[in-house]
Amino acid sequence: MGVRRTIGTWAGTTAARRAAPLVAARGANQFMAKAIEGFPGFPGAREVARRHLDKRGDVDRALRDLIEQHVRLAGVQGFVTNIGGIVTMPVTIPANIAGIAVLHLRMAAAIAHLRGYDLADPRVRTAALVTLLGRDGVEEALRGRDLPGRPFDIATGLNEPDPAVVERAVAAVTSQLVARIGGKHATLAIVRRVPLVGGAVSAGIDAFSTYAIGKFADREFPSNVTVERV
Repeated sequence: MGVRRTIGTWAGTTAARRAAPLVAARGANQFMAKAIEGFPGFPGAREVARRHLDKRGDVDRALRDLIEQHVRLAGVQGFVTNIGGIVTMPVTIPANIAGIAVLHLRMAAAIAHLRGYDLADPRVRTAALVTLLGRDGVEEALRGRDLPGRPFDIATGLNEPDPAVVERAVAAVTSQLVARIGGKHATLAIVRRVPLVGGAVSAGIDAFSTYAIGKFADREFPSNVTVERV
């Protein structure tokens, strides 16, 4: 029984990986818009950034609070899934995957906004999306030539990213998120038999990944960068 369950999980994850480019092609712009601009009950990146800056009056402190807030939200059982349930995608993907991705992208975009980057710029939006891969994921994507550069390079490039580049970036992010959620489910399958532990482990994994993405985005969007656009 355990072997069948493991094979089923593997097959589901493999199928999701193969479907990732299709999800990317159809949902990239809509997904980024919802995460960055917000929707009813989920304030956008600019609004969240403004609230923290108004409260702290200092960019660095606002950034710290911003990351901590999203870590707490990711750790609240059910919150991430509810976000995913609200976000409509052209191709249905699990709500927990969509939810954690929306939360991470809003956080990364808010960090970029606080550092003075223009969220209306496709370069910055794409760069914020790429941060969802995390440091190791970006390095892997660069080795596979799935990305033209690191998030900072994309945000400060002279030319707008080619649609094919955006599609590959979304495909890479989607694929990694699917794999990450699949790995989390495998972990939960082991601890699920212990009362109250499964939920705590799930929340902990989401919170830790959110903290890691936040710190990575913080490094990839440095302040005091002047870029001439053509």
